[in-house]
Amino acid sequence: MADSNLMLEIAGRRFAVSCRKGEEAHITTLGRMIDGKARAAGAVEMSEPRMLLFAALMLADELDAMRHAADRPRPAMDDKMRDMITNRVDSLTQRIENIARHLEGGDHHA
Repeated sequence: MADSNLMLEIAGRRFAVSCRKGEEAHITTLGRMIDGKARAAGAVEMSEPRMLLFAALMLADELDAMRHAADRPRPAMDDKMRDMITNRVDSLTQRIENIARHLEGGDHHA
């Protein structure tokens, strides 16, 4: 599939990002999540790398909490559901790492 280019606004800064065709809406949603975390961390006045680091740390903290919640046995959650949640969290973690790598200039596909 051909690449598509879009602009993400995170904490008042614009970032050009390329992604696969059809992933634009998903990448835009992820960008909004990062923007929200950067603003919540008060990172608007920080340098870009530091702002993105704080936003990534906040997202990683949420993912970690989700992982721990998925690992705790709950009567209403069977093993299949727990595995599905764990796999989804792992997938989201990988996507975040890919986006971070792309923003650092180390990857051409977010």
